Amino acid sequence: AGVVPEEQRCGLERADASLSAALFQHRFAFSQPVILRGITDNSAFRALCTREKLLAAFGTRSVRLSTANTYSYRKVDVPFQEYVEQLLEPQDPARLGSDTLYFFGDNNFTEWGSLFQHYVPPPFRIPGTSPAYSFGIAGSGSGVPFHWHGPGYSEVIFGRKRWFLYPPDKTPHFHPNETTLAWLLHTYPTLPPAERPLECTLRPGEVLYFPDRWWHATLNLDTSVFISTFLG
Repeated sequence: AGVVPEEQRCGLERADASLSAALFQHRFAFSQPVILRGITDNSAFRALCTREKLLAAFGTRSVRLSTANTYSYRKVDVPFQEYVEQLLEPQDPARLGSDTLYFFGDNNFTEWGSLFQHYVPPPFRIPGTSPAYSFGIAGSGSGVPFHWHGPGYSEVIFGRKRWFLYPPDKTPHFHPNETTLAWLLHTYPTLPPAERPLECTLRPGEVLYFPDRWWHATLNLDTSVFISTFLG
């Protein structure tokens, strides 16, 4: 914990359980990100995501790690227990993204299905899409650099995760092989206020929705557990 601070001021709107599906479609689904809280109750899922519970259930299973660069060229398979006990460490600011391994996505739904069946995703859907889960665990200072894809949600289960977002028509300044931590330390301070991203730090139980093709990068402020629901 404490590698980098939270942002000075959250720039994203927040919504609670009073948000209706119609209002979500009208205000956020196709236009802007939003942080949701109290929409679902994932206390049962959270109870299964402690270090002890995950190691007992999945310790011997193989997990696929991706490099933490924009295009994630390299994949490495290791036992989950080895990842947790040997590779789950704070990010080295000097290490390139291509040399940094990150556990997120590439989850085999059959193997992880016993865990995923306890997760309650946000109820709001985008017409013509279907949900797919990606589960992740990562050390403090780690994260994924800027990239974009279809719409989705991301929920923090343990820890804190800082997000940086740009709309589709505003490409961020970044090097694709630079980690988010290195970008924050070296590039972010040089950006004029008008060129800085929308940003906010998510805490356990909070869910971020991001629309289609929005640029985003993430930074785990603590050792974190998180799950995303991609709407493909």
